[in-house]
Parts: sequence; C-alpha cells; structure tokens
Amino acid sequence: MKFRDYLYAKTVTLCFVCIGALLAGVFLAFAEVSAALIVVIELFLLLLTGSWLLVSFVMERKQIRRLQKLEEELEDKYLLGEILPQPTGYLEQQYYHMFRTISRSAVGLVEEARREKEEYCDYVESWIHEIKTPLTACSLILDNDGDVRKLRRELKRADNLTENILYYARLRSAEKDTKIKILQAKDVIEEAVKSQMELLIASKISVETAGSFTVCTDDKSLCFILKQLLINSAKYCPGCHVNITAAEGKMIFEDDGIGIPSHEVRRVTERGFTGSNGRQMGRSTGMGLYIVNELCKRLDIELQVESEEGKFTRITLFFRNLTKL
Repeated sequence: MKFRDYLYAKTVTLCFVCIGALLAGVFLAFAEVSAALIVVIELFLLLLTGSWLLVSFVMERKQIRRLQKLEEELEDKYLLGEILPQPTGYLEQQYYHMFRTISRSAVGLVEEARREKEEYCDYVESWIHEIKTPLTACSLILDNDGDVRKLRRELKRADNLTENILYYARLRSAEKDTKIKILQAKDVIEEAVKSQMELLIASKISVETAGSFTVCTDDKSLCFILKQLLINSAKYCPGCHVNITAAEGKMIFEDDGIGIPSHEVRRVTERGFTGSNGRQMGRSTGMGLYIVNELCKRLDIELQVESEEGKFTRITLFFRNLTKL
C-alpha cells in the first residue's frame, strides 16, 4: 500500500480535521489569543495529525503485508476466512463476521463437491469392474458357438449397466431431463417387462401384471425404476415369481425370492450399500436402489420397501400426481 493511497482512504477524516483546526483558530482569534500562539497551536495540531497519519500508515501497511503473506502461503484460498485475525474496529468486525459466514459456506460447498467427485469416481471404478463381466461373456460366446440368445442377454446386461451410470450422472440435473406427461401405469409396466425379457427368461423368472391408473409423471424415469427392480430380481432371485400390480395411485412390485434381512431393509436405498446378498453375489455396486430412490424423490413418488428373509420382497410406489380423465 502506498502512502498516497492511504491518504486518499482518509480523505473524509482529514477534511473534518482541517475544518476542526480552522474553527479552533477562529475561536481562538475571537478569544483575543495572540496570533503567535494561534500559529503554534495550529502547527501543533498539524504535527499531531501528521504523526497520527504516519504511525497509522505504518501499522496498517504492516497488517496488510501480514494478510498478503497469509494469502500467498495458503494453498486453498477459500479457507482464508478461517485464519484471518479478528479486527478491532466495529465496522471491520462486521465485515469480518460476514466474510466468515461466506467463507464457511464456500468451505461447505467445496467439501460437498469434493465428496460427490470421490463418490462418482468410486462408482465409475466399480461400474468398470462390473461391466467387464457381460463384455467378457460376449467375447467367449463369439469365440465358441456364437449363440444369439446368449449374446443378446449379455448385451442387455451391458446396456442396463450403461443406463445406470447415465442416470447416476444425470441425478444432479434430473429436472432438465424430466418430461412430465399423462400416462397409463400399465403401459410403462409392459414396456419395462418387455425390455428385460431376455434376462427374465434366462433367470427363469415369471412375471404377472395387473391393473392400471392414470398418472402425471416422467415415463422414462418410471420405466427405469421398474427395470431396475426387475434386474434386481433377475440378479438375486433366479427362478422366482414377480407380481406387479397397479391400482388406486400405487404400484406394488413383489417377488417371492430370497428376501432381505430385517436389519438391512432400511439401508437398501443408501448409496453404495450392497448388503449380505450383494456381497455373496460379488458383483454389485449398491447403486441401483439408490438411483431409484433419488428418482422417486424428484418425481414426488413415495418409495416403501418391505421384506422378509427367505419369503418375499415388496416395493411399493405411492404416486401423488394422479389425474382422472
């Protein structure tokens, strides 16, 4: 900081000092104080003001240099507000507290972004390992008998995995990709079942559907939710029977497979939670139901999970945006 800049910052204060000195001189003159004494007093005031300016300038420049050094040495600049020394002036303290509030908000946002980046990288890494399975199976099929049905089944698994990571990547901007329209629940159910037919047949899973209702929602997201439930049944419960019913604003997906341990039911929608069944399978990312749950929140659908180990798993979707035609 230059002395000229410092004087410019003190312009208002210096104007009041000059006015005060002038008024003091006029008052002394009316009091019939000798001119020599008035000059001495004015010179003393001038010297006192100059000394104050000089000392104040030196102290503030020293403080500014200390702050600049803190900034230069700090690698993460957004943390500067956490290490700044607290000022003594009332106005400076108010600025200080506001800056601390802004700084803490920035720290929170940075940490959240960093955590999301790490979570995304972890998911991509596990996804890469998982997608190797159907790709390797495709290569083996082509190297051997080239069975078209087997090849389609593995390609469908790879396609499902690709769709999973695309929906996960879009979670933060899901509103932009969401297109709400009036539709029949049974149409979306039939589309989801048809799209996974290869996997269902390969896993010897029978599916029974019934009922319908009119709802306002995003058909692609709802279809993805149902496909993910079918994929989970094919992955964890081969040979089971699946019932999908739609009526009175709710959609019930139920299978008679291995079920979920009671202590794990409330955690199945957590990010990255695989559970004992997923760990036994050895090829689960724990992201399927997490994405389903996040999509349900965005579509204003209440998700309810019920299960009894060794008997059934029931997932109910409660729709709030119903439309009566």
